[in-house]
Amino acid sequence: MPHVGSGRLSYVEEDARLSQQERWDVVLNMLDGPMKGVGEQKLRGPVIRIGANPGPGGFTLTGYRGLDARQCVVTAYSGGAASVAPVGTNQVRMAPHSNVNWRDIDPIPGPEYLSPGCAIHLGPVGRGATIEFVRAEKFGQWEQGQLLSEAADVGGQGAGKGTGPLPPASYDARRVDRVRSSTAPYWFLGCSSLGAVTTTVLVLIIGLWQVLSPDRKPPGPVEEGLEFYFDVDIAEFNDQDLMLLSGLEQGYFAFVAGPNIDAAGASAKEEWGDPTYFDPMFMRFVTKSVNQHIRSWSFFRRLDAVHVEYGKVVLALRREGLPEAFAAIPYRESRYKADAQSHACAKGYWQFMPEVAYRVDRQSDLSFRVKGCRFIGNDQLRWEPKALIPPFNVMKNADYVQDGQCMITTCDVDDRTRLEKSTAAAIYTLKEAWDDPLLRESGSAVQLVISSHNAGYDDSRFGRKKKFNVKTAYAAWSKKVGKDQGPYFTGQNIRCPNWDDGKPCGGAYMAETQHYAYNIVAQHLLAACYYGRNYVENPAFQPYRKFLGSEGYCDRMDIPTKEEVRSKQ
Repeated sequence: MPHVGSGRLSYVEEDARLSQQERWDVVLNMLDGPMKGVGEQKLRGPVIRIGANPGPGGFTLTGYRGLDARQCVVTAYSGGAASVAPVGTNQVRMAPHSNVNWRDIDPIPGPEYLSPGCAIHLGPVGRGATIEFVRAEKFGQWEQGQLLSEAADVGGQGAGKGTGPLPPASYDARRVDRVRSSTAPYWFLGCSSLGAVTTTVLVLIIGLWQVLSPDRKPPGPVEEGLEFYFDVDIAEFNDQDLMLLSGLEQGYFAFVAGPNIDAAGASAKEEWGDPTYFDPMFMRFVTKSVNQHIRSWSFFRRLDAVHVEYGKVVLALRREGLPEAFAAIPYRESRYKADAQSHACAKGYWQFMPEVAYRVDRQSDLSFRVKGCRFIGNDQLRWEPKALIPPFNVMKNADYVQDGQCMITTCDVDDRTRLEKSTAAAIYTLKEAWDDPLLRESGSAVQLVISSHNAGYDDSRFGRKKKFNVKTAYAAWSKKVGKDQGPYFTGQNIRCPNWDDGKPCGGAYMAETQHYAYNIVAQHLLAACYYGRNYVENPAFQPYRKFLGSEGYCDRMDIPTKEEVRSKQ
């Protein structure tokens, strides 16, 4: 069980007499380790638990050694003050900046106020994690009846009722002695008698908020929008995102965590089915992507237009025992458009390169041909692929690309444009990665195999090792941080702010791959809701009906009917 309570910190209900209470969130930035480069993280206040497994709503530090499940707690007060305190005897050190020798700084014994730019080192020196406190930000007003604060907001000296304590006027981050009772909230100095009941109380409060909140469901489509968004920004993770985050856990388990457990078999760990162990960074991106796509009429209009094709792919995947979330890959790649073609000459529903089609045709029992292709300006040419993998740097070295443009106009035979044939080919290539023991036992097989459709699975089989292929990238990362961190691989390697950055930004993948899997998972979560509501007579979508009831994750969202979608044509 996660470490809960220590006699030093507990959760108590806010004064219910306050009709309104300001909420302040905390912005932190990781300065070292596997999460360095992720960027500023805005965390929901007023109380943020931080550690290796802090529980729902906490800030999970994955890939760091020497950390307890709940290493410390950061608290934001009305007015913008914030403090940090160790949980139990866990080590927490503070300094005005990170350019210090942490061995020269003693662990703080109790709560200390924070100022912008402070560095916090969690865990033993030489291990653990270093975090920068960036600032506290005012979010807005919490209306009565919504989620109450996890901590009492007690007026301090010089503060008005309900405004919370003020930081000492001359506070210096180098000070490491215990906060005096005259400046600290009373609950800082020990509420051990409440420790046994606080978790239950918090769960009840959250449940009450979800029931009473008048805007419990995020809005459905409200703008024309786009058919697909290639990346999202989680810097502003708002209340609607937070509300949806826990609501998506059921769907995430059905389409991601559950298949990951099945793939690992006897190697699976029991905690992988616990939502508190889901990849937290990946979940935040999935949630933000769901909230982005659900606003768009264009997205739902396209889903409606391709429901027959989508259903065929779901059934094909289901027959082969592959995760159904893979059905969203051709939506991301082509929006299920048969003739879609990229600048690099990837074509068809699944956007296969010509050489990949040739390899599938040669190495499998499938017939998957690309033959008799004509080029721009050369209508007499009858080109066809002869290599098993595309050339290195396709845009510069492929015969069929010139000046950044695909030169292929038409082909006498191109099975990439045929749904059944291209889906069978995709199942073949996806199974290559899905059947790899290293990926199956990772705890993130679904995310890894989805990513392989973009980055490639393992080109070393053909004499060319690519560091950004999925197998190579995952093997190097897990060797560095430990195989037990596998379930967090995909989230921890979303480092670039945009999908088209053209670089890895310190991650294990190139930018496009970093922003690939979460959108596909998000989109399938929405597709399951839309098709389950509107096309449940299709055998492919009948199992999705269970997500639509009052206990289903789809009920947490305003999913439009097909009549509403078609009325927006």
